[in-house]
Amino acid sequence: MQAANQRFLPLDVFRGLTICFMIIVNTPGTNDIFAPLEHATWHGFTPTDLVFPSFLFAVGNAMSFSMRKYYELDNATVLAKIFKRTLLIFLLGFIMYWLPFVHHTDDGSLAFNSISNTRIMGVLQRIALCYCFASLMIRFLPQKAVWIISGLLLVGYWVIMRFAGDPADPYGFYTNAAVHFDKLILGENHMYHDKGLISEPEGLLSTIPAIVNVVIGYYTGLYIQQRKPNTLSILIRVGCFFIVLATFWNTEFPINKKLWTSTFVLLTAGFDLLILTLLLYIIDIKEKTSWTGFFTTFGKNPLFLYLLSEVMVIFLFFFTIGNESVYAWINSHFFQPLAPGKVGSLLFAITYMLFCWCVGKILDKKRIYVRV
Repeated sequence: MQAANQRFLPLDVFRGLTICFMIIVNTPGTNDIFAPLEHATWHGFTPTDLVFPSFLFAVGNAMSFSMRKYYELDNATVLAKIFKRTLLIFLLGFIMYWLPFVHHTDDGSLAFNSISNTRIMGVLQRIALCYCFASLMIRFLPQKAVWIISGLLLVGYWVIMRFAGDPADPYGFYTNAAVHFDKLILGENHMYHDKGLISEPEGLLSTIPAIVNVVIGYYTGLYIQQRKPNTLSILIRVGCFFIVLATFWNTEFPINKKLWTSTFVLLTAGFDLLILTLLLYIIDIKEKTSWTGFFTTFGKNPLFLYLLSEVMVIFLFFFTIGNESVYAWINSHFFQPLAPGKVGSLLFAITYMLFCWCVGKILDKKRIYVRV
């Protein structure tokens, strides 16, 4: 088995794998990409759809360590820490979507990006809210109650989606309860716009089941720390159970990432448990760790490197060379001539991921770890 300072290396590698793959799928050179790197159009599942829920699962893993420091603190202090972190992560996400605060007009000048048209929800915002509610439940409720509430969140979300949307098509793009709720609360100007379509894949209502991804990640982290002899067997059984349950429930409540359906929660949590089991087997049982350093570089500064990757892309699209954004210019002048089409697009994404890794490596060497 691993030395004390490596005993939870599989969790660090899992977190790093998630960030690495997230950057690759978020920054392809063009829209011409390989099918596994695309999200499912609506119902269904692709490997790319596993990335964000794995991020939430990893947040729960991290909480299983960080919340141990809260045991000796009073409730007021713990609440202040939880709400402060929630607010900070949420604001970082909101400001990121507001960047670069100005845009190019048709006459070539710059105009201020009005806050009245800024997207409110997003990836970091969902992470913030899921962290907040999961932390509150775990802090103030017994474990059994947390599991019962988690089950009620999944079933309750299904009931809302089934009966509060359009009866003829309760899970349709424009007819589901989640999009109606987000339009009512957030307003269309503050939602995600893509090619004339208005929706919110990280909306308020669909954040409810996403809390369960964090809860499962938390208790998985606690269980792994116990180092029981049958850990791998239990994780495999639970993971398979979640996948089978999601598959059967899918006939009534389709697996859908954009709606973050309860079946999607169970399916992704099941896969996360199986992937983590594989990492535990390779790293802890077989003691093969020489390859892990690359991924732990991402795992040591996950939130910062994700934020860096997104902010850099925003500015690469904002600045131009001729009539092209810098982002498009780099791809069209370097990667597409080297390997046209999907391969060039993938090379662009991998190169960009490696650049972010280099930043993470420099921070790691200087022992700089950005905590939010």
